[in-house]
This record gives sequence, C-alpha cells and structure tokens, in this order.
Amino acid sequence: MRVGVLTGGGDCPGLNAVIRAVVRKGVQQYGYEFVGFRDGWRGPLEGLTRTLDVKAVRGILPRGGTILGSSRTNPIKVEGGVERIKENLANLGVDALVAIGGEDTLGVATALHAQGVQVVGVPKTIDNDLNATDYTFGFDTAVTIATEAIDRLHTTAESHHRVLIVEVMGRHAGWIALHSGMAGGANVILIPEEKYDIEQVCAWVESRFKSEYAPIVVVSEGAAPKTGDEILLNQELDAFGHVRLGGVGERLAQEIEKRTGKESRTTVLGHVQRGGTPTPRDRWLATRFGLHAIDAVHAGDWGKMVALQGTDVVRVPLSAATTELKTVPLDLYEEAKVLFG
Repeated sequence: MRVGVLTGGGDCPGLNAVIRAVVRKGVQQYGYEFVGFRDGWRGPLEGLTRTLDVKAVRGILPRGGTILGSSRTNPIKVEGGVERIKENLANLGVDALVAIGGEDTLGVATALHAQGVQVVGVPKTIDNDLNATDYTFGFDTAVTIATEAIDRLHTTAESHHRVLIVEVMGRHAGWIALHSGMAGGANVILIPEEKYDIEQVCAWVESRFKSEYAPIVVVSEGAAPKTGDEILLNQELDAFGHVRLGGVGERLAQEIEKRTGKESRTTVLGHVQRGGTPTPRDRWLATRFGLHAIDAVHAGDWGKMVALQGTDVVRVPLSAATTELKTVPLDLYEEAKVLFG
C-alpha cells in the first residue's frame, strides 16, 4: 500500500512527531510506502509531493512546525477540486491518506471520504476545541508557553503597579486562557464562551490592587463584551470563511485604564504559542496518535479519526469531531471565578 500524509491549517508543536510515528510503524511493521504531500490540501490538489521515508523522519521528533509545510487551502471551494485530488492520488498510486489537522482540515477529509477517498484523520489544534477527543496535541505546549509568559509578567506588574493583560489564542473556545490563567495565577480570565461585563472586570482589578498586588488579566482573542461583538483585525475571510480576530487585549487595557485610572498594558502572545519545540506530553500524545492512525489505515477503517478518551486512543467517525466545536463548559469556568479579584 502507498499512503499519503499531509498537515493542514496552522502549524502546531507535535506535527512532526505524528509524521514520524506514522512512517516508522508503517514501513517497519506493515511494509508500506509513503508520499508526503506539501502545504496541506494544496499538495494533493496540485500534486506537490516530497520524499517521506524512515530517513526523512529521523531527528524530527523534537522539532516544531511541520516538515511537510501547511496552508489554509480549501479544495472544496475550488472548482473541480475534489476530482483533481482523486485524479492526482490515482496518478501517484496513493491508496489512502492520513490527514493531520484541526476542524477545517478534517472537515475537508470528511467531505472527501463521502466522495470515496480512503482517509484517516489525526486531530491537531493548540485550541483543544475538536470534539470527540479529550485533548489534542499542541495544546499542552501552547498552555506551557502562555503560563511561562504570565509567570514573567507578574514581576513587572508588581514592579510598576500596572494592570497587565495577556491576550492568548482561542477563537471560539477558551481552553488556553482557562488553563494558562489558572496555572499562572491570573486574577481575571475572559473566554469566548461567556461575554464579559467590563464593570465586573474593573471591580476585580480594583480588588487586586486593594490587596497591594498588581492584577494579571488573561483574555482569549475571541472574547467579547456583553455590549458588543468580538474584535476583528479586518473584515477579510480566509478560504474556510474565518475572519482574523485580535485587539481585545488592547481594547480592555484602554477601558480599564479609563475606568480605574490604573496604568494598563497588553502583551499579545500570538504565534509564539504555536511555535518551537513541543512539550514531552505533546510528543507522547502525537506519537501515540500516529501509531494508531497507521493501524486504522492497515485495518481499512476509513472515515475515522484517532482520539484520546481517558488514557485510551480510540477511533471515532470524522463527522463526530467536526460537526461542532468542543467549548469550555460554563460550570468549569465558574470554578475558576472563585480565584478572580
């Protein structure tokens, strides 16, 4: 069997660990050949490939990013895109695909499976917002990076008696903000799942100053006030219909400073959260996902995604992971609120 492998969407720590596990087990245990498709779905759409064998995956376990490259190409929106992919797979002798990605990448995989393409999915996103899996690789690394930043900002906040706001990634789900905020001892955590009351935020800020400490506010990029909508960088849509979010941290800083008189500053972590070497947990999870993904290929269990449930890696239908996002339950958020202020 000849198997194609691609990585789509935003880059993510642990992608290379998946690629390595898929190829090593596929070659050594099953005797498969592999084709690496470059730059996400652009690869099979345009026939862009690279060598993918055991030699190609040596030494990549601790590397961030992806050796295959990525893009936000959406072949469903390209006229004749699905047929072009099927034709290119046939011309290259590729029998099956392992698609590694998040909501959008796996959404395309789901559509291709419905059109007869033999595909297995692997869940990837730093946002941890894919359904049917308890965790996605990349999330632990993003939380670790954000937590370290919060730890460092505590000292400068105290030194200057400032409000420091940390804007983290999280378009529709506040998992990074919740985990890093709690781990870093933030005094306020704002997530997309619940619109915030600026008056309450200011009250928490004032309460922190009364205790003679400076507050840290952690906010997801997709958080929005009760009196408005999420803040956009611009109105442009990407190939999957998403707008670019950003600016909520600076808006908060302006409002807090205006209402409380306390100097406020914003740190936007942005793509720092998805770069660099993956944590040991993400390497472990990504490797397990890769090993189980190639087992699914060997079993011919198409249209499935590998998922972590408890400590077990299981297979679930791709549709179960892509129909709706996994967001932060409000009762979990209420737990964290006890620590605000």
